[in-house]
Amino acid sequence: MLIFFDIDGTLVGEDGRVIPDSARNAIKRARAGGHICMINTGRTLRLVGSELINQAEFDGLILGCGTMVVYRGKTLLHKTFDREEAREIIDGLHRYEIDACLEGAENNFSNDGDRTFTEGYRRFISRFSAFEYGSFEEAPGHFDKFYAYVDRVEKMDAFRREFAGKLDFVDRKGGFFEIMPQGFSKASAMDFVADTLGIPMEETVAIGDSSNDIPMIKRAHIGIAMGNATEDVKEIADYVSTDLTEDGIENALRWLDHRRAL
Repeated sequence: MLIFFDIDGTLVGEDGRVIPDSARNAIKRARAGGHICMINTGRTLRLVGSELINQAEFDGLILGCGTMVVYRGKTLLHKTFDREEAREIIDGLHRYEIDACLEGAENNFSNDGDRTFTEGYRRFISRFSAFEYGSFEEAPGHFDKFYAYVDRVEKMDAFRREFAGKLDFVDRKGGFFEIMPQGFSKASAMDFVADTLGIPMEETVAIGDSSNDIPMIKRAHIGIAMGNATEDVKEIADYVSTDLTEDGIENALRWLDHRRAL
C-alpha cells in the first residue's frame, strides 16, 4: 500500500515537533512489511525541517499542499509562484487588508508587525517566533503557497473573486485560509506520486485530521481520520482511529492490516 500521513494533528501534537514512539514504531513496521510511507503536509520544506523528518524514516514527502514532491531524496515536482504572479498576489493582499505568511521551500515571508492588519494574525505568527522570516519585498519568485488571515470574511471573498482561476482556497476556519496555486492540493500530489510509481489508486491510504486533509482522504481508496480530527474529516473517513496521543497512528495501521487480511 501507498500510505500518506499528514503531520500536524496526525504525526505531531501541539508542540509541532515530536512524533510519538508508538507512531514511529508503527511506521517502521509498515515499511518493513512492504508499505510505502509518505508525509503529505501543508508545511513547506522550510517548516518541516530535518529534526522532524529524522524522527521516523519515510519514503518521501509531499509538501506545501502538493506544490512539492520529494521521493527517496529526489525532487520530482516543485511549483513556485513566478515573480509576476507573486507580485499580483502581494498587491491583492495589501489592497484587501489581508495578513499572510508566504511559504517557500527555503524561507517564509511575513510583513513586519507594524505593517499587519489584525491582532489575530500577530498572535498566530508569534507562535513561530523561533523562525526567521523574510520580507514581502524578498518573496516574489520564492514562495509556493500561503496562509492568510482576515478579520472580516468579505475581504477574503473579494480577494477570491479577483484571483478566481489562479488560486485554490481551503477554509481553515476562524478567519484562516490556506491558499495554493490552482490545481494543487494534497490530493493532486497523491495522483502524481501514484502515477509516477505505477501504483493504482486502489492501493492508496490517507491519514489526517483537519480540513486541508479532506481532499486527500476523499481521493485515497481508504481514508482514515485521527480521533482528534475535526468532525467534517471524521464524516468522510472509512475509519476513525484514536487520538494522536492515544496511539492513533499505531491503531490506524493495525486496523488497516486487519482489513487487508479479511
